[in-house]
Amino acid sequence: MHTNTFSPFNHPPPPKHSGVHDAALKLLQQASIDINGPNPWDMQLHDPHVLERAMAQANLGLGEAYMDGDWDAEKLDEFFARLLGTRLTDQIRPLRLLGHVLAAKLLNLQNVKRAKKVGEVHYDLGNDFYAQMLDSRMTYTCGYWEHAENLEQAQEAKLDMVCRKLQLKPGMRLLDIGCGWGSLLSYAVEKYGVEGVGVSISKEQIALAQERYAHLPIDFRLQDYRELDERFDAVASLGMFEHVGRKNFRTYMEVAHRTLIPGGLFLLHTIGKNARHSAPDPWIDKYIFPNGDLPSVGQIGDAADNLFVVEDLHNFGADYDKTLMAWYQNFDRAWPMFAERLGERFYRMWKYYLLSCAGAFRARDIQLWQWVLSREGVKGGYRRPVV
Repeated sequence: MHTNTFSPFNHPPPPKHSGVHDAALKLLQQASIDINGPNPWDMQLHDPHVLERAMAQANLGLGEAYMDGDWDAEKLDEFFARLLGTRLTDQIRPLRLLGHVLAAKLLNLQNVKRAKKVGEVHYDLGNDFYAQMLDSRMTYTCGYWEHAENLEQAQEAKLDMVCRKLQLKPGMRLLDIGCGWGSLLSYAVEKYGVEGVGVSISKEQIALAQERYAHLPIDFRLQDYRELDERFDAVASLGMFEHVGRKNFRTYMEVAHRTLIPGGLFLLHTIGKNARHSAPDPWIDKYIFPNGDLPSVGQIGDAADNLFVVEDLHNFGADYDKTLMAWYQNFDRAWPMFAERLGERFYRMWKYYLLSCAGAFRARDIQLWQWVLSREGVKGGYRRPVV
């Protein structure tokens, strides 16, 4: 990793009143963000080119400038909550990112070969790293905070809510598509008496889950979801659909359909976007989740068309703000353990990731949905358990 080598003498200052500069200032003004102002959400510039860089490359330019140490904000999460809350950033569509937009729309960036990249880049970063950032079960999805006072309680409440929504009973067989480190399956087996199968494309996740839960009736597999072809009483997928890609949404639903017995329930837990016709964030795509692609409600509905009945749709996206802030606090506290191995540029990258996402959920710019689906429709109707 490269450390920050910024020097204020590296670049000449840009024109003081360029049209691009003025447009950026106007956008920030509408978000009540000042340049070098006194508020914790104000933007502190260390390089005069940052605004032009952000306007030219959208979040890719803004994020890389932050990683380079060219700007700061005391409360980065609130900076993004205010900026994204204006919805004006959707109008920044640089021509130099046209290739990124077209690739997301026209190519299958999440085919069997490409899908492994996010496991290698993100999830295989190090089990020791994630163990410090997450709760004790290493649950890397949104917690449920209505009655929770801390991350541990919020994650257990979410896992229990999933089990109750799926109406799990002893002896049932549960499939977890994108099982992570085994948090849902281990909880469901221990608390609800089920057996389970979990699949993931992350070698590190599967290795830890196999070792940690070797005493439980769970089969953890390093396997692409498209290879699944057996039946289960219930199917769940938490925080994996974001990696499926729009070209594969229908295939994913077909896999869920063929693996679910008649009368069974399928719970899909996913981050989602507000607009169908949009491209993945270029900075997130490059540095955090390669080939990620957030779905819209319409895209999920299209993918489930004539395969499933939508029994329940639950949005608790505001809880992801609290979850991400808790993860950031854990990450920041544990950073001295990883500083030498990962370097200062990684620290700024990860801080930008966690806090910008927290701000996005706070602004309701992105959502967190839990869908409960059935193959034929629940006779008499489905009732969401009290949560």
